[in-house]
Amino acid sequence: MARYGVVCLMAVGSVAASIVVSGEPAVSVLPHLAEGVPETKPQVPAPGFRDLFNGRDLTGWVNVNTDPDTWSVRDGLLVCSGQPIGVMRSERQYENFILHVEWRHMRPGGNSGVFVWSEGTVSDPSRLPKGMEVQMLDLDWIHQHPLKPGVPNHIGYVSGELFGAGGLVATPDNPRGNRSMARELRCKGHGHWNVYDAVCVDGTVKLAINGRFVNSIRNSSVRKGYLCLESEGSEIHFRTIRILELPPGLASVEQTAEALD
Repeated sequence: MARYGVVCLMAVGSVAASIVVSGEPAVSVLPHLAEGVPETKPQVPAPGFRDLFNGRDLTGWVNVNTDPDTWSVRDGLLVCSGQPIGVMRSERQYENFILHVEWRHMRPGGNSGVFVWSEGTVSDPSRLPKGMEVQMLDLDWIHQHPLKPGVPNHIGYVSGELFGAGGLVATPDNPRGNRSMARELRCKGHGHWNVYDAVCVDGTVKLAINGRFVNSIRNSSVRKGYLCLESEGSEIHFRTIRILELPPGLASVEQTAEALD
């Protein structure tokens, strides 16, 4: 199946027009593992995007089960101490959208993530909610949690994995068990900024890491819910969090998280 081609505008008669994508076989130019991913600078918001973090305070976010000082704003950055494990959620729910997040871990082996289509509440002993997790792990995590002495854990963990948490079910496009792992390792290590762009539409999430789409998961059992930012043991910074809302789909009552006050 072609993944690259020429986009053409086609005139039919005197009025109608359509878009035609070339069906010529495409030659892949993507390496298996990306090297030399350039440093990222804060991106200028595209038209239609709305900031979910204003750079001054936590307006628009609700603390779910972390401490009052877990989340703070420092020098225009959203800072999470990592203690205790838990989340804060968005004030409102979202269904179809594009989420842009710029983040960096500050210590080797840091662990965090963002949940989309989340219930926004926590009853699981793990202190984390039901939702679709977009994983944010520092590269050293697989060495700090080896399979056995001298054998690092699976590299999929640090590739920006997508998976259902807390009972959410989905179909991974590049399976590693019930998780979907990226087809390229594009995340940068602690101290360096990473950029995630997650396109979330009708139960499908497609994730771009530092400028390239490399992971996806589909058939999510929940398709409308809250966004949650995760605190899980280590300091992480968020520089930019923006959302572009898209037209609603056909999420049923069963596929929608319960509304919270």
